[in-house]
Formats: sequence, structure tokens, C-alpha cells
Amino acid sequence: MEPKIALKVDDKDNVATVFANGISDGTEVEIRDKKGDISPVSVIGDIPYGHKIAVRDIREGEAIMKYGESIGGASADIKRGEYVHIHNMEARRGRGDL
Repeated sequence: MEPKIALKVDDKDNVATVFANGISDGTEVEIRDKKGDISPVSVIGDIPYGHKIAVRDIREGEAIMKYGESIGGASADIKRGEYVHIHNMEARRGRGDL
């Protein structure tokens, strides 16, 4: 069976993008980075193709980092391997209040 892969693009990133279909709660995914390092993780939640998982625990209020840039903030504590999306992160760009 081919490994299920999630890519972490930048060293600052705390999320990785899943490039596999059929990722359901408990599926093992390999988080790979640009250095070739591989870190297996059991995912928490069902993850659609192209969506994000946490590569480490992220605290509520902490920036969500993708491509080396903040794409929002954690609206709740997020565990390593957990699905990161609108249910546990909030956008911070263009709001005018931050």
C-alpha cells in the first residue's frame, strides 16, 4: 500500500497539507518536509484532500503557519494530527481589528 502523505513546506509551518484521498480518523499519514524528514502521525478527524493537519500541538491563540506565513489563529487547542480548518482556526487577515 502506498503511504498517505502530508507536506510541510516551510520550517516555520505548524500544519501540513494532505495529498491523499480517503483519510479518516485514525489513518496513519507521513508528514514530509523539504529536507526529506518523515514523521508518521495518526490523524484526528476525517481530512479531505488538500486540507491541513497539525504537525505539532498548537495552543489556542497561536498563529497557524503555512508556507512560512501566518494564515490565521487557533480558536481552540489543536492536537498533533488533528484536522485544521474553520472549526478550530479563524482568519486574521483583512479584519481590521488586529
